[in-house]
Amino acid sequence: MRYIRVLLIIGIIVFSIFLWEKFKNINPFAVKDIQTTHNMVLKEMSVLGKLELANFAFRDIVEQELVREYLPNPKAILIVQGEAIGCIDLTKIKPDDIATNGDTLIVHLPDPELCSYKIDHHKSKIYDTEYAFMNEQSLMNEAYSRAESKIKESALEMGILDQTKKNAELVLKPLLENISGKKVVLQYRMKATLSRPK
Repeated sequence: MRYIRVLLIIGIIVFSIFLWEKFKNINPFAVKDIQTTHNMVLKEMSVLGKLELANFAFRDIVEQELVREYLPNPKAILIVQGEAIGCIDLTKIKPDDIATNGDTLIVHLPDPELCSYKIDHHKSKIYDTEYAFMNEQSLMNEAYSRAESKIKESALEMGILDQTKKNAELVLKPLLENISGKKVVLQYRMKATLSRPK
């Protein structure tokens, strides 16, 4: 009877080792496949006719501080990189904006515009923070929002619209001359303002 118990225990141990060796690499929680379902709906379709002619790249060191009444002020220093793009919307050109005079083609272009300005979050980084453990997200959001507004403001101050006009002469004019076989003159509609009589 004693030998039978010993043999039974040895058998159980051997069987347990066998099962362990056979199934030790099987993980019931392992991911066999990833299945994703999309329900994509086209919300809007737009005609793209904006010719991008100037790209200004910016790098800004932003010091952001949230002023508090009693507790220390959370601070952050960020190195922000972004860009602003100047373009001309060619969809605004109407048939009467194009005229010929002998061997010359005269094209009245719409005014250049700032078509986009944005921060490149992949190239931007947080340099340093102080007392920001409870307010880090709001601190960063506010810093990035102000940095993006500064990109727009700086691009306009630094003449991105004038540069867009100059680049239209360099890019668009030769293209139109090549297509039309005529000399091309690019003009912009004059925005005259009259001062009130005194």
